[in-house]
Amino acid sequence: MRAMRRLILSTAATCVALLIVTPAAFAVGGEGLLGETSDATVTWAGFILIAFFPIFIGFASLLQWHLEKRKHARDDARKAREGSADWRGGW
Repeated sequence: MRAMRRLILSTAATCVALLIVTPAAFAVGGEGLLGETSDATVTWAGFILIAFFPIFIGFASLLQWHLEKRKHARDDARKAREGSADWRGGW
């Protein structure tokens, strides 16, 4: 019960903090951090997003493949050690 009350209070505090900070995120006079937004800026931002996601997915897939390969090699080495009489112990 105490954990649920803490969760509700922290959620409410987070929502209130976000509502207080949100107006500061809006651009002033239609101008953001990089200046006034033009069609070319929006187009290049879209191209960057289009390029980013396939590259990110490819990199994440390669990383996952490499980690799975290491895991299978570790499992194969463990099975080989278990099958070896030298590692079983005893006299």
